[in-house]
Amino acid sequence: MIRESLIFEISDPGKPAFALPALDVPEAEGLLDGLAVRSDIPGFPQVSEVEVVRHFTRLSQQNYCVDLGLYPLGSCTMKHNPKVNEKVAGLAGFAQAHPCAPPETVQGCLEVIKSLEDALCEITGLQAFTVQPSAGAQGELVGMMLIHAFLKSRGNPRKIVLIPDSAHGTNPSSAHLCGYKVQEVKSDPTGRIDPDELEKAVTEDVAALMVTNPNTLGVFESDIADIARIVHAKGGLLYMDGANMNALTGIVRPGDMGVDVLHINLHKTFSTPHGGGGPGSGPVGIVKALEPFLPTPVVVRRGEALDLDFERPRSIGRVRAFFGNFLVAVKALAYIRTLGPWGVREIAEISVLNANYIRKSLEGIYDLKYDAPSMHECVFSDKLQKEATGVTNLDIAKRLIDHGYHPPTMSFPLIVQGALMIEPTETESKRDLDGFIEAMKAIDREARESPEILKAAPHHSYVRRLDETAAARNPVVRWEKPKNP
Repeated sequence: MIRESLIFEISDPGKPAFALPALDVPEAEGLLDGLAVRSDIPGFPQVSEVEVVRHFTRLSQQNYCVDLGLYPLGSCTMKHNPKVNEKVAGLAGFAQAHPCAPPETVQGCLEVIKSLEDALCEITGLQAFTVQPSAGAQGELVGMMLIHAFLKSRGNPRKIVLIPDSAHGTNPSSAHLCGYKVQEVKSDPTGRIDPDELEKAVTEDVAALMVTNPNTLGVFESDIADIARIVHAKGGLLYMDGANMNALTGIVRPGDMGVDVLHINLHKTFSTPHGGGGPGSGPVGIVKALEPFLPTPVVVRRGEALDLDFERPRSIGRVRAFFGNFLVAVKALAYIRTLGPWGVREIAEISVLNANYIRKSLEGIYDLKYDAPSMHECVFSDKLQKEATGVTNLDIAKRLIDHGYHPPTMSFPLIVQGALMIEPTETESKRDLDGFIEAMKAIDREARESPEILKAAPHHSYVRRLDETAAARNPVVRWEKPKNP
């Protein structure tokens, strides 16, 4: 049993400022390896409270965040989120609700889930949603599980999933995990799916086409209705990766385009901080035919009350403990209710406007492989700078740090060599966009006049350029005492 109190040892200045909670060793014997039973950390520094506070304050000041400036990570929607939604999610009735509480005691929480599902149905044009998946990638997996269960119920689960080369990188993994063989579909010269080539690829063995729309080039699949018709004609289903929904909200609905299954990243489009690895949420929307296969439990209305329905014999089962990241759902509903129909539409309008403003401002200065109209993001490459001076997209990205900006996504999508994938989102002002554009123009001038400046960048950051190859081959995965403290 762990003793509750900390043991302060201040009489001997040579000892640590405090010891860790001690273990009752006799009770620990047989449960823990002897090396794991300890009451201190060898070599751990002795520090005062003020040193601890200053240390972590300095670290926070060295970090870059969206509250400090533009975060142009393409395909990631790193935008500002209203602080009021964090306060709403922190209300005691939400934050302290127990996930095992009986439904009759958490009617407000169930109302949030049901209202959010209804709102997402309206926004997407689909007939049902589940908010259980806790990330976009898990949403993909759940969507493909639903497709597999549906086709299997009809006696033909099929073997192949088609995925365009412009899709998100997690799509193939999600299909593989469901037992499918993945077959790539090449983009045409405009960066879109070619319906004629797709028609040749779709056979009776194809379970689904997984399309990202807008795709990772920031290009809208304008032939999406024909694409849906081609897939449906052979009995397959159309899955849409909705990670880029901030380009479409309030303007066009995937369900109206023939999409059968869709996942949305609430943590990108609908107000939850995206950085730091979470918390995420990837709700999945479906057409009516797939509703019996939804994960359990499902929130349903029984008279005046809401309840959890576990009795669904065709369900794919539970895919996440309890109801996913519930507080993310709270923030998303608060965001949608605050914006209303016109505000939801404005998300897309300003996202597209901002991306095209950056595109037009930098076109000709940076190479643009695909000239189709941009949606929420634009994808440049380092081709012009590399041919003229040998400067690469990595050099450009590192130099952006000196100009006070976080670098954009690099080297993705894979079909653009030396890619610089820029997504400004709808929350950036024209002033901030202009500052970023001027920095990119200045970097181009530097590349042509003094390329060595870029090759050694960043110059003013707390950490200089790292040897990324060495770091990947020889990672330091545990804390080590400095050799020269």
